[in-house]
Amino acid sequence: MSTGFDAPTTAIDDISGDYTLDVSHSRLGFVARHAMVTKVRGQFGAFTGTATIDEATPSSSKVELSIDVASIETGSADRDGHLKSADFFDAETYPTITFRSTDVQRDGSGWAVTGDLTIKDVTKPVTVEFEHTGSARDPFGNLRVGFEGETTINRKDWGLTWNAALETGGVLVSEKIKLEFDVSAIQNA
Repeated sequence: MSTGFDAPTTAIDDISGDYTLDVSHSRLGFVARHAMVTKVRGQFGAFTGTATIDEATPSSSKVELSIDVASIETGSADRDGHLKSADFFDAETYPTITFRSTDVQRDGSGWAVTGDLTIKDVTKPVTVEFEHTGSARDPFGNLRVGFEGETTINRKDWGLTWNAALETGGVLVSEKIKLEFDVSAIQNA
């Protein structure tokens, strides 16, 4: 059964080139377990990014991303304020999260992008597994590419250590956070 979200796109034989993230058609999100019983989802509303895709030599590909921490959105103004505070991201002192790739590998439609993720001036390597979801020329003649990816990190590795113990055992916020990427990028002219 078709959901309407999986409509086929016109395949482009070679998507090699330089791209800019289409922020209005991309989502950089995260999922955290709350009170050990449910998941809280959030995203960042303001970010910029570029990519160079080299299909012939994937290791020559690269990705750069910059995220405005103050643009965090979880559906709760109080929670968003707490996440921006010194208890978590300390957005006033550390206004930007960055990612710069150090290696890109390809296996079929799968791409593994490894790079340095910097949060609160702490830089650690992460690998994000991406699936190329399609490519097409839009009505304006732009070549668009889509990728979906995710990885799981331990927030404590980046100094995001605030938590509260629960009476029933466990903690209020999980240490493991799933990062989710739904990316649309437009090839530079």
